Amino acid sequence: MFEQLTQLVNQFGGDAVVNNPAVPNEHNDAVLEHANSSIVDSLKGMVASGNISDLAGLFQGNNAADGSNPAVQQITNNLTNSLGEKFGLSSDAASGVAGSLIPKVLGALIGGAKDPNNPGFNISDIIGSLTSGNSAAGGGIMDAISKYGGQFGLDQDGDGKVGMSDAVAAVSGKSGGLGGLLGKLFGGK
Repeated sequence: MFEQLTQLVNQFGGDAVVNNPAVPNEHNDAVLEHANSSIVDSLKGMVASGNISDLAGLFQGNNAADGSNPAVQQITNNLTNSLGEKFGLSSDAASGVAGSLIPKVLGALIGGAKDPNNPGFNISDIIGSLTSGNSAAGGGIMDAISKYGGQFGLDQDGDGKVGMSDAVAAVSGKSGGLGGLLGKLFGGK
């Protein structure tokens, strides 16, 4: 995930940072590097603090590119605050950089992970990177999917929980099959 994130920050950082007169040119590379680490730290912080519902919200539909998404807002605010402190940018300049950069980067990151034509990168890579291989934390994200999955039509057997029997029903072709289940989970209809 980290390599893809760095590429996306550099890709979208052209307008937000490099071509932005509010960011001194001597700080361009450092600001991009800081934005990259700020995104990772913010996402890991959500996992560590148990803020799984906002994190899970990034994976639903096309919410990751929406500046009003609570997770996007939190990451944008974290970067805004730290840019002002670390590089002395005005609050307007820092807000402009973060507000321009974060939704685009997250939208492309999550969108790429959800794209079946992008087999080199997927949702489990993101979860694994954020939990650093911690199965309990990864399980927490999966618990959130289970908890909120009923709201998104993932409860295949109607028992009020999203569990193994729902996965079996999905794989066996009931209720639209595995593709239908995964499509509902990640924003399809």
